[in-house]
Amino acid sequence: MDYSKYARNDVLCIDMRSFYASVEAVKLNLDPMTALLAVVGDPDRPGSIVLAASPALKQKYGISNVSRFFELPKHDPELYIVQAHMADYLYVSSEITKLLYQYVPKEAIHQYSVDEVWVTVNGMERLFGTRWEIAEKIKEDILENFGITCSIGIGDNKFLAKVVMDLHAKKVGIAECRYEDVEEKLWPFPVEKIWGIGGRMKRNLNRMGIVTLGQIARFSLDQLKKRFGVMGEQLYWHAWGIDLSPVFGNFTKTEQKGFGHGISLLRDYSAEEAPICILDLCEEVCRRARTADQAGRTIHLGISYSKETGGGFSRSQSVSIPTNVTMDVYGVCLQLFRKFYDGKSNIRHVYVTLGNLFAKGETQLDLFEDRPKKNDIGYAMDAIRDKFGTTAILRATSYTNAGITIGRSKKIGGHRA
Repeated sequence: MDYSKYARNDVLCIDMRSFYASVEAVKLNLDPMTALLAVVGDPDRPGSIVLAASPALKQKYGISNVSRFFELPKHDPELYIVQAHMADYLYVSSEITKLLYQYVPKEAIHQYSVDEVWVTVNGMERLFGTRWEIAEKIKEDILENFGITCSIGIGDNKFLAKVVMDLHAKKVGIAECRYEDVEEKLWPFPVEKIWGIGGRMKRNLNRMGIVTLGQIARFSLDQLKKRFGVMGEQLYWHAWGIDLSPVFGNFTKTEQKGFGHGISLLRDYSAEEAPICILDLCEEVCRRARTADQAGRTIHLGISYSKETGGGFSRSQSVSIPTNVTMDVYGVCLQLFRKFYDGKSNIRHVYVTLGNLFAKGETQLDLFEDRPKKNDIGYAMDAIRDKFGTTAILRATSYTNAGITIGRSKKIGGHRA
């Protein structure tokens, strides 16, 4: 591979180690790296997910972010079990980003998640030194200011920085991968260890005899494109360490493809209760669409049944005129529910999406329906909620036991704020 054709940037991928657990440990004046601490979504539910486990807890008991509350070693007197506080994690994340502004301008920072961020440090040598020295300074600053340990990957592009962070920096603190290091540092790893390759892709690649990243690099590009389309082409170039995604820009502004809202229910819902939950989700989806002055033509409903029966359905239906009216979307969802629900299974997950978007001014009126009045009602309700809070005005069904809006209003990302 002739790497001289491709840009070389100084990109850092910074990951906060066990971020939620580290924040909670610092709040308790504990060492995040040595304390046995688990952050749980809801300690009152045995099946609640462990959102974060401290490094020491992972090492000693094998607890991970997919473990359940009932799996925690509660016999250990040194174990701390803490309920999640999402607002605290968002606050600390924003403060860490502010710290990074001391090193680079805003357009050089790409926030990937609450605990992970890319930082491009091109041209910072005279101020802070080499990219490795900058990584060391940032790591020290985060530890000194927040008590949190981070891992940093350094690469010629975002992909290399991210992957070397996942594969090497999490073990040693800071690791670097240049184009010339790809064969040695990345190729020997199984494909499922590589960022962007999920379980389904792993199975498909394994069926083709591809087990490691190096085997993808040596595979025929034409065959990968024929099998996986554009994803196959991306796999091939990533295997060689090539990534052309921008390293500067306004990364917070992305094109909205649709508005979706879903919930994993805390208990089984019956056929009679599900429509109440669906209505609350439609209200939130349409509120977000109205806020963005968007309307959609394609309405999607996803339903998952409880573990006893398993299964569910995921179906879409299009309407002739784009809409962001709650009751329009709810009416279509109700039709889909009545048509595809099996009539007996309990329900544990519901998802509603409004897609195929149009700008508000691009939608047409219906001569046989007072659509402006229906739209005005929605915008009036939104204005009341914006001024007085999300629960200032609700539909009567939201106050029933099956309603979800009131409970979710006290949470961030589905967890306690």
